[in-house]
Amino acid sequence: MTKDTRLKFVFSRFFYLLLALGLVPLSFSWTHSWLRWFALAYDLSLVLLAMIDARLSRLPPSVHIAREFSGRFAVGGETEVRIQVHNRRPRPLSLFVKDEYPPQMKLTGLRQARLVVDGQHSAALVYGLTPSRRGRFEFGQIVVRFLSRFRLVWRETRIGEPQLVKVYPNLRRAREVELKALGTRSLVASHRKSSWRGEGREFESLRDYVRGDEMRHIAWSATARRGRITTRQYQIERDQNILLAIDAGRLMTARIETETKLDSAVHAALALMSAAARAGDNAGLVVFGRRIRAYLPPGRGREQMDAVLEALYPIEPEMIEPSYARAFEFIAVNTKRRSLIVVLTDLVDEEGSRELLSSLRLLRPRHLPLVVTIADRDLKAVVRDAPATVSDLFTQSVAEEIIHQREAALRLVESQGGLALDVTAAALAPALLEKYLQVKERGLL
Repeated sequence: MTKDTRLKFVFSRFFYLLLALGLVPLSFSWTHSWLRWFALAYDLSLVLLAMIDARLSRLPPSVHIAREFSGRFAVGGETEVRIQVHNRRPRPLSLFVKDEYPPQMKLTGLRQARLVVDGQHSAALVYGLTPSRRGRFEFGQIVVRFLSRFRLVWRETRIGEPQLVKVYPNLRRAREVELKALGTRSLVASHRKSSWRGEGREFESLRDYVRGDEMRHIAWSATARRGRITTRQYQIERDQNILLAIDAGRLMTARIETETKLDSAVHAALALMSAAARAGDNAGLVVFGRRIRAYLPPGRGREQMDAVLEALYPIEPEMIEPSYARAFEFIAVNTKRRSLIVVLTDLVDEEGSRELLSSLRLLRPRHLPLVVTIADRDLKAVVRDAPATVSDLFTQSVAEEIIHQREAALRLVESQGGLALDVTAAALAPALLEKYLQVKERGLL
């Protein structure tokens, strides 16, 4: 526990009471003038004694004060902060405690209070903080006021050092989005022994033929042996690879309400990783701009999710164009096993679309790319109604041009054997999860 040695104090109520006693001799000074000098000397001595008292007083070493957190900080989630005071002395201790918290966070409760701590006991100042964005934030020192040795002043000191904390993406929010979007399908996937039946490629069992079954699934040898038409039943494969490539370039700086597009992409990526883990798949991460800013090879388990949170919390979008070619070349070199490559990005012009499309050849045919573009708003809703003013007409013209360019780019992605998805930020996570399940159910990997 580091303490501040600078002399700061406030006179106590006891000091002012003693100072008031110095006024008594003054009431008799009209007949005895020397009492004025006595009162002056008394007051000066009292002030001097108070300053000496403040100088010599120290917070006892048997008093320990520390800041504790109820857990790690996450965007939009409240974390409890405790200023814990341990009094190991036999006598009670009275003090004022004030914490210096990051002003960028929303405060719940009071960050300062007077605490009376009995001997050999503890007490705590408790309040809540809710961060609104990811990144690093700094707590200042803990400010403490305690009564001096002769109780003449409240001595102020600062304890500890400035403390950096990390604010991570909200994993709980991502899991809530996953459960809401997938419903029972996500719950079934959480049981390791359960299987999702679909058009996967992993053989599960044989059963009697039912009208509507595909001819290619008929097991002819089993049919001949059993004397009736028998079809193979497949289950969705586990242990497949998902790699999320998040664009942290210029277009991802756009804000939608209180979040950037990058924030929306981060939470959608976490929801997909959570779903992949429940389905028994491995999920990895690439964050890129002009260069590769973070990389985690596909994996699963708690350690993998912790590593993903650690990689994502400091990432902020940059006002530069991303290099799709550099990112996809990095993925091709470092990911040998066939994987679903989910590219979370945005496109508004032909140049950006051209580079993305020309770079996709680096991923095909080994991997299955899914290009997800994040729209600022529902552009189709903008052009749905007839314009009422010239301004509306201009807005609709721009929206139609953007829609045309985006649809043309995404059609070209599909023509190269990839998948494409264009959604608003609000619909991003549910749509991405639904697309992931479609890929699994159809056995596209």
